[in-house]
Amino acid sequence: VQLQAFGGGLVQVGSSLKLNCAASRRTVGVYNMGWFRQAPGRDREFVAGMRQSVGSTYYADSVKGRFTISGSRSQNTMYLQMNALEPEDTAVYYCAAGRISGARNSDHYDYWGQGTLVTVSS
Repeated sequence: VQLQAFGGGLVQVGSSLKLNCAASRRTVGVYNMGWFRQAPGRDREFVAGMRQSVGSTYYADSVKGRFTISGSRSQNTMYLQMNALEPEDTAVYYCAAGRISGARNSDHYDYWGQGTLVTVSS
């Protein structure tokens, strides 16, 4: 499975941005999908996940209520809608796919996209 994340950019505090993760073949509804991010000098951290049952989602506390993960089976694409962005959200965002339902640990994901940079300016 090849994943490609895109949609990042430079935005101001309080803005919204939608990330996309396109897959080379069917992933939504087959794999547990996730978004991770890595800020400069920090470890990669879990952001949001979507279980094989599309619509069953889970989030890191830091983004709960602001970010929404979703996916389209027909488009083989996963999304991350990010609202009310904060400077602390600045990071490279990665999409990933794995077989362990509900996974939050990056070690439990088998396939990774190349990352897309989100910069939130104050």
